[in-house]
Amino acid sequence: MDDLDWAELQALLAVARAGSLSGAARAGSLSQPTLSRRLAALEGRLGEVLLERGAGGARLTDAGREALARAEEMEAAAHRLSRSAAGRAKGVSGVVRVTASRVVATYLLPGALTELLEAEPALEIELVASDDSANLLRREADVAVRMYRPAQADLVTRKAAEMALGLFASPIYLARHGAPRTVEELASHRVVGFDRSELMVKGFAKAGFPLPRRFFRLRTDDQVAYWEAVAAGAGIGVGQKPVAALDPRVRAVLPGAELGALPVWLTAHADLRGSARVRRVFDHLAETLPRLARGVVPGPAAREATGGNAPAGATDRP
Repeated sequence: MDDLDWAELQALLAVARAGSLSGAARAGSLSQPTLSRRLAALEGRLGEVLLERGAGGARLTDAGREALARAEEMEAAAHRLSRSAAGRAKGVSGVVRVTASRVVATYLLPGALTELLEAEPALEIELVASDDSANLLRREADVAVRMYRPAQADLVTRKAAEMALGLFASPIYLARHGAPRTVEELASHRVVGFDRSELMVKGFAKAGFPLPRRFFRLRTDDQVAYWEAVAAGAGIGVGQKPVAALDPRVRAVLPGAELGALPVWLTAHADLRGSARVRRVFDHLAETLPRLARGVVPGPAAREATGGNAPAGATDRP
């Protein structure tokens, strides 16, 4: 048997995870014909059929499952080697990949990361805005900002802050419909809700206001689209108070209402905490996120963007 080709094993990993050649091609940078050629070459080297292709996708044979397990072991070893090398990096230079939810990545992190880039000219940031959980063990990200504590092993986690929730609406909506004076009066207003997610319905029910899904006349599960709809005047919506503090397009509604808070967890792989650049990003976010939770504008760049006017009560010092 010829020596195995890592590129061919990567093709097997991609197709097995996507469930089909076309799905693997869409998820990666290789074309479907290239994936097919590499899989055929791997099957030729091993003398085994690894995948059975059909209308429903690609299914692993017994030999394919065994090959996949060995490929995953090789991938894990490669990632350990990569993390070890990154962990020995001394200078605050190079690339750090940060992932966060779409709301946090869109509305909160740009100012904080701009502040960091100004301070570290040799640092590069790749910001991944996604509500999916990136796998830090496979180096899909170096640092993750999440509203829950990740449960994967070999991770360093720190609770950085809590983002308080509130009710908000655009001045356009309030001018047309007025503002509710009590939580009960929300029933007579347009409220923006979630679509397939039941979090909003369950949240109102827990607060003593059982509402049917159709009560929310505009519904979306995309968090950025949700906030943009509120800012456009579609109705009253729930949002993170730090996001609202940086957005002049919205006003607080029923500011005394208690809606709780979302915990914010910072996470990195334990190996990467030895990397100067990853530690610098991790520590900067650990310092900045609590300030953001208090509505503090991060750095001079944000003040310039708002014409020098920070949110009420905000300061550029923690």
